[in-house]
Amino acid sequence: MSSRPDWSDTARTIRAHRPRHVLFLCVANSARSQMAEGIARLLAPEGVRVSSAGSEPSRIHAWAIRSLEEIGIDASGQRSKGLDEIEGPVDAVITLCAEEVCPAWLGDAVRAHWPLPDPAAVTGSEEEILGSFRAVRDELRTHLGVLFGSGSMVGPGPGTEER
Repeated sequence: MSSRPDWSDTARTIRAHRPRHVLFLCVANSARSQMAEGIARLLAPEGVRVSSAGSEPSRIHAWAIRSLEEIGIDASGQRSKGLDEIEGPVDAVITLCAEEVCPAWLGDAVRAHWPLPDPAAVTGSEEEILGSFRAVRDELRTHLGVLFGSGSMVGPGPGTEER
């Protein structure tokens, strides 16, 4: 049995702390953390601030925007941000890197690590790439549903085709 906490345990731990500001981190702040931000904004209780950032910010990936649009979330106004742009206090930090070295948040906060594969690194057909973004999006919907106590699903079911 692993000594590392399961993601649902860390989600419940963060929920128990009743954070007022949740920050999602990954390297480029272009896909995983952006999708987490969009989904969390929808699920978080009123008054909870949601942010995302990266250690090497670039731009939000078009497939991330599209995969969120499929479940009714408009992320077109989101932008990639660096750690230095995040205003505190931050109560909870969730890192989402799997293959890379995640950025570190040095402030005082409850922390969780949910290693998800980077869908922006996938190559292949458009359908294969979009499929990777959908898979990460759907994992995030499940994780954030537990974190915010709102069930596991947001919007239409997994694999929903573009409307």
